[in-house]
Amino acid sequence: MLMAMSRLLDLELLRTFIAVAETGSFTNAAPRVNLSQSAVSMQMQRLEQCVGKQLLIRTTKAVLPNAAGIDLLPYARRLLTLSDEAWSAITNEPEAGSVRLGVPDDYAASLLPQLLRRFASEHPQIAVELVCEQSDRLNVAIQENRIDLALVTRVADQPMEILRRERLVWVASPTHAAWEIDPLPVALFDTSTARTNVITALTNSNRSYRCTYSSASFSGLVTIVQTGLAVGALAMCSVPASLRIIGEAEGLPPIKDLEIGVVRNRLSNQPAAEQLYQVLVRDLSISRI
Repeated sequence: MLMAMSRLLDLELLRTFIAVAETGSFTNAAPRVNLSQSAVSMQMQRLEQCVGKQLLIRTTKAVLPNAAGIDLLPYARRLLTLSDEAWSAITNEPEAGSVRLGVPDDYAASLLPQLLRRFASEHPQIAVELVCEQSDRLNVAIQENRIDLALVTRVADQPMEILRRERLVWVASPTHAAWEIDPLPVALFDTSTARTNVITALTNSNRSYRCTYSSASFSGLVTIVQTGLAVGALAMCSVPASLRIIGEAEGLPPIKDLEIGVVRNRLSNQPAAEQLYQVLVRDLSISRI
């Protein structure tokens, strides 16, 4: 049984703990904190000895935080953020740099405006470059080291920390009843989790349908639905005032929710990316919904 040795938490151990929790392995965490895999493992043993309990579940496929680790994670992030802020205040060194953030255009319009304004106020010297693409393309951009962070819809079995769940709702023109047409005309995003969830819902309900529009464009999909040529499905947070939310009353099946989280480029360890990541977690987390 692990014994508590100190009530003082080492910030470097917490930094490594966060890296392990977010990447899912000692190997992936190592380059982020500039340590070897064995050094990461040793640091995690030291942290667990410090708090007197296990924090991680170690399996052959991944290393994940257990219940105690999940409880510690937000405190670890806050402590590191406060440490960075204290350093900047004492040294009078303003935080500077740039960070490349990928986000689908519907989330950019609905989730980011206030968040980015707060971030600019808190970190005026950090420039944020937005890259708007669908989630699957953003995941590729992360792997190819073209962006630092991506706010994405989780695909099946994708390892990530889920920040929030969004209802995926049916939408239609307020002046047309496209849902009364058989087969149902549907406007869909191409290659997206939303598309998969919509098709699954229609298939399971034995509702015949035809895809009248398929594109990566959020504005294009909204335009098609506004004309009354099709119904569509959008995350609740992204539904514009020009569309009507419909559902079971109109004979349409419920759709599985979307899971939204942040993925990180494990080769990017610049402070600007870390600061924006902390704000994304703070402002978009489930606890704030």
